[in-house]
Amino acid sequence: MDDDRTVTLVEVGPRDGLQNEKAVIATQDKLALIERLADAGLTRIEATAFVSPKWVPQMADHDAVMRGARRRPGLTLSALVPNEKGAVAAIAAGAQELAVFASASESFARENTNCTIAESIERFGPVLALARTHRLPVRGYVSCAVDCPYEGPIAPAMVRAVAERLLDIGCAEIAVADTIGRGTPERVDAMLADVIEAVPIGRLACHFHDTSGQALANIDVALGHGIRIVDSAIGGLGGCPYAPGAAGNVATERVVAHLASLRYDTGVDPDKLAVARAFASGLKTAK
Repeated sequence: MDDDRTVTLVEVGPRDGLQNEKAVIATQDKLALIERLADAGLTRIEATAFVSPKWVPQMADHDAVMRGARRRPGLTLSALVPNEKGAVAAIAAGAQELAVFASASESFARENTNCTIAESIERFGPVLALARTHRLPVRGYVSCAVDCPYEGPIAPAMVRAVAERLLDIGCAEIAVADTIGRGTPERVDAMLADVIEAVPIGRLACHFHDTSGQALANIDVALGHGIRIVDSAIGGLGGCPYAPGAAGNVATERVVAHLASLRYDTGVDPDKLAVARAFASGLKTAK
């Protein structure tokens, strides 16, 4: 299929999806979920986060998950890392991509990382250096790209500035995130129009939560701008422990069906995805 009709999905269910679940999910179940997602044809899976178990208990088994996830041709397993210590551990465990997490909101940065936006990006320097040494790509998230739970609406210029800084320090890809799911197509359009002035389209991704039921409409806006990398989470799992009111990510199965209706190719098998969806649903309800 024409590359312009191909959309790459980044499956964030095992990390962003499960991190907010209160009941601890067994490591073997996480590995089984990753396996089913890969079986369905998802080629980029954010497997875990190398963060302190004190802050995100669900990710305490990050080393076992990253080491235990089966490698296969065409699959990239990534890990979120907050700092150099996390990056060292993730690389040792076999992460194939790293992700760092910045914010377009100063209030959210303080709540999430206990520092300013500038300080949080400064911490990423050693992470990028390690990644270069090991020839690993680094994805940079810009959270609160539309709204902040503490500050309200975020100016597009602020999102652009943070995205540009992440690009400058060496991030291979920038994912702008509507962290609390309040984004409307009009506001997402304005934000992306500004960010695209600083970040090449091919290096830009979108991460939408579906709190207000606008995620698919916002994805349509991103597609209209030429963006072809979209985040989603199986079964709509997820939320953010530092963002009050943040419901689940947009569901992978809904995105796949929606894109198919628009004649975009994701390479994902809907039937096998349904198997992964049923498994994920069992994890979520097994309290």
